Amino acid sequence: MASSYQEFQSTLTFNEKTYQYFDLVKFSQQVKKDLNRLPYSIRVLLEGCLRNTGKKGFSEEHARAIIEWETAPGSNRTAVPFLPARVLMQDFTGVPVLNDLAALRAAIQRDGKDPHAVNPRIPSNLVIDHSLQVSAYGCPEARSINEQLEFNQNFERYQFLKWSQAEYDNLQILPPGLGICHQVNLELLGQVAFIKKTPDGERIIYPDSVLGTDSHTTMINGLGIIGWGVGGIEALAAMLEYPSEFSIPDVIGVHLTGSLPDYATSTDLTLTLTAKLRGLGVVGKFVEIYGESAASLPVETRAMIANMSPESGATMTYFPVDSQTITYLERTGRSHEHTALVREYFRTQRLFREGADEQIEYSQMFSFDLGEVEPVLAGPKRPQDVFAFSNAENVFNASLMAEKGLSGFGVSEAEISAQATVKLDDEKYTISHGTVLIAAITSCTNTSDPSVMITAALVAKKAAEKGLLCKPWVKTSFAPGSRVVNAYLEKAGLLSGLNTLGFNIIGYGCTTCIGNSGPINPALSEALLESKLITASVLSGNRNFEGRIHPDIQANFLASPPLVVAYALAGTIAFNFTNTPLGIDKNGQAVFLHDIYPTNTEVEEIAAAVISSHLYTKNYTDIYKSSERWNNIQVPESVVFKYEEKSLVINEPDFLFDGFGEGGALGDIEDGYSLAFLGDSITTDHISPAGRISADNPAASYLIEKGVQPKDFISFGARRGNHEVMTRGTFSNPRLRNKLTKGIDGGFTLHIPSGDVLSIYDAAKRYMKDHTPLVIIAGKAYGTGSSRDWAAKGTYLLGVQAVIAESFERIHRTNLVCMGILPLQFKKHETAETIDLTGLERFTIRGISSIEKPNTEVTVTVNRNDGSSDSFNATVRIDTPLELEYFKVGGLMRKLRTDF
Repeated sequence: MASSYQEFQSTLTFNEKTYQYFDLVKFSQQVKKDLNRLPYSIRVLLEGCLRNTGKKGFSEEHARAIIEWETAPGSNRTAVPFLPARVLMQDFTGVPVLNDLAALRAAIQRDGKDPHAVNPRIPSNLVIDHSLQVSAYGCPEARSINEQLEFNQNFERYQFLKWSQAEYDNLQILPPGLGICHQVNLELLGQVAFIKKTPDGERIIYPDSVLGTDSHTTMINGLGIIGWGVGGIEALAAMLEYPSEFSIPDVIGVHLTGSLPDYATSTDLTLTLTAKLRGLGVVGKFVEIYGESAASLPVETRAMIANMSPESGATMTYFPVDSQTITYLERTGRSHEHTALVREYFRTQRLFREGADEQIEYSQMFSFDLGEVEPVLAGPKRPQDVFAFSNAENVFNASLMAEKGLSGFGVSEAEISAQATVKLDDEKYTISHGTVLIAAITSCTNTSDPSVMITAALVAKKAAEKGLLCKPWVKTSFAPGSRVVNAYLEKAGLLSGLNTLGFNIIGYGCTTCIGNSGPINPALSEALLESKLITASVLSGNRNFEGRIHPDIQANFLASPPLVVAYALAGTIAFNFTNTPLGIDKNGQAVFLHDIYPTNTEVEEIAAAVISSHLYTKNYTDIYKSSERWNNIQVPESVVFKYEEKSLVINEPDFLFDGFGEGGALGDIEDGYSLAFLGDSITTDHISPAGRISADNPAASYLIEKGVQPKDFISFGARRGNHEVMTRGTFSNPRLRNKLTKGIDGGFTLHIPSGDVLSIYDAAKRYMKDHTPLVIIAGKAYGTGSSRDWAAKGTYLLGVQAVIAESFERIHRTNLVCMGILPLQFKKHETAETIDLTGLERFTIRGISSIEKPNTEVTVTVNRNDGSSDSFNATVRIDTPLELEYFKVGGLMRKLRTDF
């Protein structure tokens, strides 16, 4: 076992097998530090540093720094390395990772070195789950139609993935149509205790951990596994055994008390707690859940809460391993031998939670009473904007006339009563502000918890029995994260009601939540364009950022699955469920939501009767071989991927090594202009859209020029292997508000020297032609949302060399550094407004190449049009020595190439 900490190795003998492990108890006794005071999440970090000591990037000082962790919030934290047990990818973010890996292999071959050296060194899984679109819906054939369309549209991508699977060791790919990465991770991939065999036959046991290219990788925290989302380039580095590095975080302890009241679901708990944590300020911190009420939460509910960590801003939301973990492993079909080993190992290492946690110290403690949770929604534009379901009508109406921004739409008094008439299937209907056009029970967050799925199915069953139907203008869909959901609903006889209401299963994948909602009826789109109505979607997902769900729908609300069904029946978000019936039953009686809503006892009895480990073992037996379409894909044998020059899907990203345009860490910025002047909560969806490519987008013009018809655009997510498409899509979100183009929403900016208003892409190209460096100016929480590294790659390819913001979200800040873009943060209490920036100035930043340590300061000189100038200091948000090393060579990929 390669470590200089040989004295801290111990042997665990269990079931006649011997396992080597790195002993946290022995280490704590040696250094005379109390292990019991540390949060469990910090103990797991400690084990990783102890086990890897002696490997590149790990030292004895790192392990000592972790065990000496101090509770004081914001105290000076040492930067420590982290190397996961494995890497998890989905196809939207995973294809770019494997494309970068293929490009690195090709570059190494061109350098005269062995291309085989470029190969994943730790177990890596990719689940194809983000390419499914809701094209067909509301019919029994929906799933087969959508899956066939998915395969036809993405065949070239799938060929590349099949080649990758054949050429790389340590890489497994789950074919499309079989589940979503987070639920597969929970139900199959997550081991809790990871066992590695050495070449000489030794078994090493250690805590499972994962880095994922999806920000909601944190869902696995509910199973007691540490892990979080990272950008694709950082994930690639981990695959090649390059550790991540971050400052030892503050740990916020959340003490759960009480129990959920009737009619409050695990979704309501999740949304409410997420909003509380965002308000508490947990960005970049660990959250650890404890207390008697936490101990009673099943893993499925824990996973929902942990899934939403990116929405709270936390790096992860950790539930330590305990008896609920063991129960879940058994319930989902893991072997008795393995589950018993998990218990034994985690108890031995003092990583198993049992009894009270009075000895543990946290940076900050927060108490949350489950008894205060009520049914809620979140929206209309952000997941943290949570409000009572009973007040939804008032909240929406207030948002209509509120100032256009994070929660308002700026509808004038004259426009508030606007309506439109649409003809659907030869019937005319009137729609207005708040009309629900999409109602989607989406994958991962909620479908991990049978309680909310059974509740939704019972609401649908009882509604159908009373003769109620969803409104004809509502596009309904049901996309479970696992085929097990279908199995237990079918076993309970609960699919028929969902099918009657149009919630037929349309496939197993990430759909509406990622923007794969598919088209709405053309008559509705035309009516919205003419009337400028603010219509709504309701989905049981985790994200509702502007422009994400559907380009025509501006108000988007997160809700529990049963409320998704309720709003499909109501047909409008401006609906009072207490006073207004959903319809009239067959006997002429008014039917209210409370008439068809099941009790908690009813739901619990059904769940206990239908859910068994057999459903999981049956589903996952030979799952990697169960797709005939996938099995039939033929790919050529070649050590280096043979890129097709004319491909509009997969191209070699050689800009990662050789430079492209004016982007990257090229030294000082002299007289740069701002490409965009943005506000608060700019998401990675604003920066790098994933959904439909609209006809007026620069990317659409490019594709049409290349002979692609609009029906074959697919989506930005599906074309992430083509940098020409992605660069044109960067900052092209139709809901982007750039202060340089007041009154014009979308991907436009002012080309300052000429005064021309252009698309951001065209303006960037003009600046590049003149060799003019560019910066982005922004407010708080820049880069909120997904882990997509294309938000940084696209920014780089537009020639942006620095982003100056009030604060950054963790993943995007790291991605910027990995692309050689300088993240600068305004000093405390300073903003672009307090410094009197208009965005029209020219910016000079010197000393970039001579930055010698993380979180130092640089001076930004501002030259105004009137000839005046001043300056301000900004903090360089390069947070660790390893990040600085990557930045100085122009980005992580350049570092990887030089190291091979």
